[in-house]
Amino acid sequence: MHPVHFELLAGDGAARTGVGHTARGSYRTPCFMPVGTRGAIKYLSAADYERLGAEIVLGNTYHLMLRPGAETVAHLGGLGKFAGWGGLTLTDSGGFQVFSLDPKVDDDGVTFKSTYDGSKLRFTPELAVHTQELLGADIQMVLDVCPPLPSPPEVVRRAVERTSMWAARAKVAHQRPDQALFGIVQGGVDEVMRAESAQRTVELGFDGYGIGGLSVGETRAEMLPALAAAIEHLPADRPRYLMGVGDPASLVEAVALGVDQFDCVMQTRIGRHGTALTSTGKLHIKNAVHALSDEPMDAECGCEVCARHSRGYIRHLFQVGEPTAARLVSLHNIAWTLQLMARMRDAITAGTFNDLRRHELSIWG
Repeated sequence: MHPVHFELLAGDGAARTGVGHTARGSYRTPCFMPVGTRGAIKYLSAADYERLGAEIVLGNTYHLMLRPGAETVAHLGGLGKFAGWGGLTLTDSGGFQVFSLDPKVDDDGVTFKSTYDGSKLRFTPELAVHTQELLGADIQMVLDVCPPLPSPPEVVRRAVERTSMWAARAKVAHQRPDQALFGIVQGGVDEVMRAESAQRTVELGFDGYGIGGLSVGETRAEMLPALAAAIEHLPADRPRYLMGVGDPASLVEAVALGVDQFDCVMQTRIGRHGTALTSTGKLHIKNAVHALSDEPMDAECGCEVCARHSRGYIRHLFQVGEPTAARLVSLHNIAWTLQLMARMRDAITAGTFNDLRRHELSIWG
């Protein structure tokens, strides 16, 4: 048996709900995975995400290998134990961060400068695997080439070729049987290249499949056909992971196409600046209209922040520069997104997913 397999519980059209089984535990899908870049979700602790009901939390290989270093994390028991988190962990390969630094890429790997001290660093598919084995996450991702969009067709083509070549090398390098390895599909918004990349990645035989290089500047109308073209060629008994996507409309539309898991920094990034996700759309809590409001940010939300604190209070915290403000809205946004995933799971089981999709797109579309 593979370290990860997908157990289907119910389907509604292409949307599906199930359980992803890893060597160390299981997670329900569709699943949102909050991002703990340097070993923590900003302003939150492991106790918070445990209480919120998160099942998988991400760590960032690029940042963790530079500070504190993968060997240090391994010495302290691996990423989960290091962070005091008893749930599942996933590490990305660091490729997205590396490619945002305008690196020098060749067929063997990538050379870039550290954002911490400017030192020159080299990263290869094998080193990405080895580093993530030290970090010890339950799921690790291969190193891929993530071109910016829009990019000329030849740049996207080269990214597909190198991603496929690097995935084969990662598969050979991977040694830990208790740690799942996911391949990644590239191809920009070109449906033909997406389909080809998916087929080539599946031929290598991974535990699950990430779909990368989307939500990097293209419109949702461009993203969805490319996503559908990839999913068509991904096996039904493996998890499908749309990387770096977390806005509510895209979550719903991707689940409608058959995606199982997601991650995004948006929830905490906008939360830190005073924007809350609510059942009626985005709420800008810093606006003066909320100064005297004793309402919660979202009356339909069951989170601890909405149960306890008023809009007027949270606005006041932002006005006086109190860090608790960023923490409270970040907590709410992650809780709200996890609740959205639970509602999607329930709707798929009940056969009412299209009603939920229509409703959410009327707010977020």
